[in-house]
Amino acid sequence: MRPAGRLRVVLVATFVASILLYLASTRGNLQSPSESVQGWGIFKRMENMEANIERLLDAVDKLQPKPAAAVQVKAEDEAEKEDGKKDKPAVRKVFPNSALFKKWGEGLSEDEQKEAEGLFAKYGYNAFLSDRLPLNREIPDTRHARCVGKKYPADLPSLSVVLIYLDEALSIIKRAVRSIMDKTPAALLREIVLVDDHSANEDLKEKLDDYISVIHEERPGLLKRVVHHEQLGLTRARLSGWKMATGDVVAILDAHIEVHVQWAEPLLARIKEDRTIILTPVFDRVNYDDLTVTRYGPAADAFDWALWCMYESFRPEWYRLKDESLPAKSPSIMGILVADRKFFGEIGSLDAGMKIYGGENVELGIRAWLCGGSVEVIPCSKIAHIERASKPYLPDLSVTMKRNALRVAEVWMDEYKHNVNIAWNLPLQNHSEDIGDVSERKALRERLKCKPFKWYLDNVYPMLDPLIDLVAYGALINQLKPDLCIDQGPVPGSTPILYSCHYFAPQRCYYRTNGQLYVGGIKSHTYNSNRCLVDPGSGVYPTLYECKLAKQKKFHMLWDFKQGASIQNRETKRCLEIAQGQDSYYQLIVQRCTGQIWNIQNYITNREAQG
Repeated sequence: MRPAGRLRVVLVATFVASILLYLASTRGNLQSPSESVQGWGIFKRMENMEANIERLLDAVDKLQPKPAAAVQVKAEDEAEKEDGKKDKPAVRKVFPNSALFKKWGEGLSEDEQKEAEGLFAKYGYNAFLSDRLPLNREIPDTRHARCVGKKYPADLPSLSVVLIYLDEALSIIKRAVRSIMDKTPAALLREIVLVDDHSANEDLKEKLDDYISVIHEERPGLLKRVVHHEQLGLTRARLSGWKMATGDVVAILDAHIEVHVQWAEPLLARIKEDRTIILTPVFDRVNYDDLTVTRYGPAADAFDWALWCMYESFRPEWYRLKDESLPAKSPSIMGILVADRKFFGEIGSLDAGMKIYGGENVELGIRAWLCGGSVEVIPCSKIAHIERASKPYLPDLSVTMKRNALRVAEVWMDEYKHNVNIAWNLPLQNHSEDIGDVSERKALRERLKCKPFKWYLDNVYPMLDPLIDLVAYGALINQLKPDLCIDQGPVPGSTPILYSCHYFAPQRCYYRTNGQLYVGGIKSHTYNSNRCLVDPGSGVYPTLYECKLAKQKKFHMLWDFKQGASIQNRETKRCLEIAQGQDSYYQLIVQRCTGQIWNIQNYITNREAQG
């Protein structure tokens, strides 16, 4: 008999003998409850002893040497697995430079990679993965802890949700619809309006119709469709959805979203309190490659003078409350909006004169504040939004963005409208952009008795720098070499250079009445610092420093300049000039003035500044 077998016999015999001994000693003596409990405890300890014996026996068995044949079989199995790994060829990375495959796609076959990349190029996000994810997938609850336990009134307004799309992947639209249905109380959700801005994707025709039929079996009449027979652009698509909606409140969203749990209630409750507020939820980012959700905290929806959207801190008074669940005032909206449906119409809805994409959200934010409403971010309402790698409307959105920004400025910005021209490096007069007929929008402003834009700067968005002391802006060119422009040079770096003129941001210079000369762009906000041209006082090359630092260090940062004249430092009396180096290339230098002449693209006269 093996040692383990002998040990098993001994242990079992000991266990049985212990039981018999106990029974003999306690026969007929367990009378009181305490004695019964004591006896029961002894039985439990015996059960534990039995379990311990079994574990000990198993351990002993594992210590015994295995038969040679068994060891050999296991070794052969392991070797076969390793050989299989070695024989399996590594899958070639078909698109090693694609943004889609930087973090995602390990293990896909070459055919799968090609399919995924083709869909990525078409949609700007990972439609290949989307098609394989559940429509009702769970996403993390990213709300602040104070939001989770909040209670809302039972008698909230009804809600219409509008989803705008142009050539979205079908699975993305399905998931958006499913998430809204699953996470919005049925008693509140009046309808979901799908607005198709003339998509070419065949999946969004019969296959989408089939899906709508399936949804209507569950919720009859819930989904409505608007299909444009020509592409009207984002603004007019949103207007189409608003006109179709019938709920008390309308939420106009992109179709590439998923809503979080209890997203609607805080929005509806706030509008129930005040119907004149335009609301926006807080977005989380859905990564375009792996479609995972990244939490974003609440922030104000803001913009620069070019009217590009950006996130920004709230006003200090919100942070002093130390409660991230509270609504916060915002200068504008980011694009997704929620409003009382009738009030939205009363203040002019959206400007249908906007083309294709861009600026309409900023226009709405400014108009709401000036014309009797306000804008708030609601931190307890969270929506997960896919950030595309590319947009569907135009390869270069700046084309329509510039035109729309100038239209907004003409209607709403009064004497500050020239700042939009400056941001786009356009002349103050005759910018040559066709902004369309604005007479109806100006009449709307008059009819609503809206406040002046200066009130908006003073009371809503004081961080926006009014740029009231600008003298000149644009490319700065020396008459000796009119094909070369001053350029900020390599970044990071602090040495301006001469470079072939291309007129983009690195070559934009700005001269202010205080004598500061910025190189490489001008910031739109008072909390930012521009980079000032400085004469070091020694050596031959000028430098660039943050203006706040240059002022603090008392660097030589002030210059005298007039169009068609020299650029001279007020303190060193040296001039900014150009000279040909030993390598025959022209360089930017500071030296004793020789009378070189500079011209800048746009020079502001007093008459232009007055509008």
